[in-house]
Amino acid sequence: MQKLKILEETNHILVIQKPVNVPSQGDKTGDEDCITLIKKYLKEKYKKQGNVYVGLVHRLDRPVGGVMVFAKTSKAATRLSESIRKGEFVKEYLAIADGKLEKEAGIMEDYLLKDEKSNLSKVVKEGTKNSKKAKLEYQILKYREDNNLSLIRVKLDTGRHHQIRVQFASRNHSLYGDQKYGSRGKGKQIALFAFRLSFPDPITKETLTFSSLPDINGTWSILNGIDVFKNS
Repeated sequence: MQKLKILEETNHILVIQKPVNVPSQGDKTGDEDCITLIKKYLKEKYKKQGNVYVGLVHRLDRPVGGVMVFAKTSKAATRLSESIRKGEFVKEYLAIADGKLEKEAGIMEDYLLKDEKSNLSKVVKEGTKNSKKAKLEYQILKYREDNNLSLIRVKLDTGRHHQIRVQFASRNHSLYGDQKYGSRGKGKQIALFAFRLSFPDPITKETLTFSSLPDINGTWSILNGIDVFKNS
């Protein structure tokens, strides 16, 4: 059983650092997932009998680690979901991409279409049936010439399926270790991490911000000496 890394807990929310390769919720694999882990934690901590409520309000792809918030009450789940609909969640990621991008900072805007059968998304022309607009902002934090990799801070303006992975791959800068869209780092862990999350407290409405960083080793050793919060 995975051990939860808890960043914050109140009567209404639980903020964790999601472990890599652990599903946000149960799937067909039957592997241990975040909701199951949280329910076990709450049952043991509070010695609860019967079912424990845990509300999933947003997701991270299975191979991706980072900050997630879960609701401990239905009221919190409803209010957090409404905050997401209103665009009040600010999601920021760290990514390591192949190559050197032309601009140090910029905006990527595309229309993405998800293929339900293959569970893959692709960039399509505006107006394509069932496509959705995808927008993100990025800033290059460091480029390593020795291995031709770029450390990038990404802020999502929309939350589409595999959005960061698809948008960078479509520009020939796929994420290192991306087994679905990438060309570099086959068999490695994907270099994508949800490092900061801001949202209104579901009860007090105060803006809460939580941050966490991946272990700085292996591919992520590129983070050495980098202040990822600079100019943010």
